[in-house]
Amino acid sequence: MNHIHPSSTPSTPSDPAALKAVVDVLSKARFATVTTADADGSLLSRPMALLDKEFDGNLYFFTQDPSDKTAQVRAESHVNVAAEGGGNYVSIAGHASISKDPALIDELWNRHAEAWFDQGREDPSVALLVVDADSAEVWTTENLKVVAAVKYAKAILTGGQPDVGDSARVEL
Repeated sequence: MNHIHPSSTPSTPSDPAALKAVVDVLSKARFATVTTADADGSLLSRPMALLDKEFDGNLYFFTQDPSDKTAQVRAESHVNVAAEGGGNYVSIAGHASISKDPALIDELWNRHAEAWFDQGREDPSVALLVVDADSAEVWTTENLKVVAAVKYAKAILTGGQPDVGDSARVEL
């Protein structure tokens, strides 16, 4: 078990261990699930490729604009981003916006983005979904899968809960 934060109260951005855990998960994740809200309040989740940029409190995703996703973000900016990296998990709550900043798009453009836009980088629908993180919850474990399976089996037999990791909340 990797203990990140000794208390159940939210940590602060200056909590280096919890913030490092968030950054570590994000640096190992290639994809994230981004959840937005539709006009009727329904939550919609979709996998999106995380762009290779050091986490600075923002997450970046290429998207087409206009699209259902960008309309949802413009109507309700609250979003959630969940990712797995290295067997650890992070859930980030924040506010999203749509950016067509050419300098930022050029900085983040990669060969994978090329496949999503008919005209490549020059496609007028190229945009970025930018998530400004408010808080993150991170779950980490150093247990091997076999150890985790044993703990699950023990929990089933004893009626308890398996202890396979720890979590922390980070205010960003």
